[in-house]
Formats: sequence, C-alpha cells, structure tokens
Amino acid sequence: MKKCLGCGIELQSENILNVGYTPNIENNYCMRCFKVKNYGEVINIDSNDEDYLNILKGISNTNDLVLYIVDILNIKENLNDIREYLNNDIILVLNKKDILPKSVKDEKIINYLKERYDFKDYVVISSLNNNNLDLLMTKIKKYKTSNNVYVVGETNAGKSSLINKIVGNYSKNIPSLTVSNMPETTLEKIKIKVTEDLTIIDTPGIVDRNNIINYLDKKYYKILNTKREIKPKTYQINIHQSLLIGDFLRIDYIEGDRNSFTLYIPNGIKVKRINSKHGYLKELSYKEYELKFQEDLVIYGLGFIKMVINGKIGIYLNKDVKTFLRKNLI
Repeated sequence: MKKCLGCGIELQSENILNVGYTPNIENNYCMRCFKVKNYGEVINIDSNDEDYLNILKGISNTNDLVLYIVDILNIKENLNDIREYLNNDIILVLNKKDILPKSVKDEKIINYLKERYDFKDYVVISSLNNNNLDLLMTKIKKYKTSNNVYVVGETNAGKSSLINKIVGNYSKNIPSLTVSNMPETTLEKIKIKVTEDLTIIDTPGIVDRNNIINYLDKKYYKILNTKREIKPKTYQINIHQSLLIGDFLRIDYIEGDRNSFTLYIPNGIKVKRINSKHGYLKELSYKEYELKFQEDLVIYGLGFIKMVINGKIGIYLNKDVKTFLRKNLI
C-alpha cells in the first residue's frame, strides 16, 4: 500500500473525511500534509495512544539504537518514563538549543541530566541551525547495531525537522517529512534511507496529555514552537501581586519578601502584572508551591519560572496541565 511521504499514513481516495485522503492515489502526500506544507493549515487528528505505545513496544523488540528527541525548553519531570516501553540503547538528544540564552553551556545541561538518568549518550543540538549535527552523526555511527535507527519523542520535539535536516545534510535524497507547529503531525512509522548503511525510522510523537499545548487555542501553536532565542522576562513582585501569562495562566505571590520572578517562556506570550484582588482566571484549577531560590517551577509545554529568594506562590491553570518543581536547570 502506498503511504504518505509526509506523515506515513496509508493513502486512500475513497473517503475525504478519513485520514490519508488524497484525490489522486498517485499523489505522494495526503490532503492533510499537502495543506500543512503549502498553506500552513492546521488540521487536528484524533489520535489513539494505544497505537503509539504499540509502536514503541515493537521497537523494544529490536536491538536497534534509539534517538530520544526532547525539546530543551520542555524537559519532562521524569525522562525515565520512556524505559517503560523501550529496552534499547538510547541517545538523549536535547533539541532546540538555540532558543535558550546563548550563555547557557551544553556541558551544564548534559551534566544536569547525567546526574539523573542513565542513557547511552547525550548530545545538545539545534536542527534549525545545524548545531552539533556532525557530533550527533558520529554518535549514531558509534552506537548503532544495524542499519536501522529509530527516532522517538513527544509531539513537537522537532523529530521530523531533525530528520529532514539529516537527510538534507548527509544524503542525496530530498527531505520529505511534513513539519508543522501542530501536535501529532507524523501518524505512522516512516523509513527514510540516509545512506547505504543508515536508515532512520521516524515515529509518531508520544502524546503527553499533560502538555499545555493540548489545552490552548490554535493561535498559540506557532508561539509555543518558537525558533527564536528566548529573552527571559524579569518582574519585581511584592506580596499580593500577580502575573497574568497569556490568557491561560495566573501566578499569585502569596508569601515572602519582595521578590524577582524570571520567566523562561516564548517571547510571544504576553505577561501583565496585576493586583491579586483581581478575579481574572480564578475559575481555573488552583495549586500552591513553596518555591525555593534554587528551584524552577515548570509549566510543562510552556517553560519555567525562577525566583531569587524563597517564596510561596499560587497558580491558576487548566487542571490537566502538568506543573512541578525541579532543581534549577540553568
């Protein structure tokens, strides 16, 4: 059966409402990928988590090397979760390094992760700017056990962009994967031959239902998938003042001395300081945290927040979005 070169789904011309539809079965792309590629049109797909997990379990039955692609701004609370499904050797690939301030060194982030996890190797890259791709290719050649290397990761971690860049840089083939700001662009496994002794296999993104992107308006997709270096936003906050972040998050400063809040979030997200008596967003789910100066408060899918001294904060946010504390990443 012919499959879409962009998302891997089986092509069909019978039902325009079903995935994989194309008006002409001779086409190389389904209508969804065609619209994404040519018009930037966002079309959501109802995904089946079980299908994705079965793909991961199938990979685990091989002895092939796996690249685990992680968005450097949105590192999960526990990256070891992937070990529930994969027993393979894994290279942890921290993507999108260009969005963090240039002062942040690769070694600091890698050492931070090595203290917590035991992957085969680690590399910090930017597929956008070709940063450290030669290093990544060297590690792939060092650790691969066959011609096949699998690529896994959460949706919007940059898997397809990375593969396209590898194909463009190290192969005579033409990059073909569909790249989009929307979640769940890749729908099935896609084999991409890079060289005679390297075939990269792209997989659907692991859908984390605790990622904030699942609960925001489509207008935020492009903002959250920023390609620009983040300019940290710093605010001097007194007790009983609040920060409104976009139209989806509120942070109240409940207890502590005058404090400095620094937000590592995409530049396109608007932030406003208000008095805590204001009722805006108080209909959302509420949590409190004792945030220490050496900790980050992570809002998964958005970024993280730091303070210069200890303090107590309250946050209003969709109840399904994951928030957690961790030791300062940077």
